[in-house]
Amino acid sequence: MKIAIPSNDNLNISSHFGRTKGFVICEMDNDKIIKKEFKQNTFTGHVQGLHHDNKHGHGNHSHNGIFNAIGDCEIVIAGGMGRRLYNDFEKNNIKVFVTKEKNIDNALKLFMNNNLENNSDECCNH
Repeated sequence: MKIAIPSNDNLNISSHFGRTKGFVICEMDNDKIIKKEFKQNTFTGHVQGLHHDNKHGHGNHSHNGIFNAIGDCEIVIAGGMGRRLYNDFEKNNIKVFVTKEKNIDNALKLFMNNNLENNSDECCNH
């Protein structure tokens, strides 16, 4: 199983998925992390400036770049994201946990012990 976690520093979870500097991608097997890598964010609409472009409008930018970059991940753990992205993840069978936990390693431990909360009601509706 693969998990994607937005992060600006490779240690802590970013508060907004689309504005993060990168993603920690964790590969797990039998509740153990077997691989962990940082992938630079070059593909979200916010990073590409699409939410400010009149042609694309904030509500109209595509999430295809995100799915192409982390599409093989089954789980996303984030500090926050837009409601539309959250819904798009669900439509693509990617389970999302919106957490108040800041530390990536702590969040992974909570996830492995089935104790990671999901505050999906805190997604922004911009």
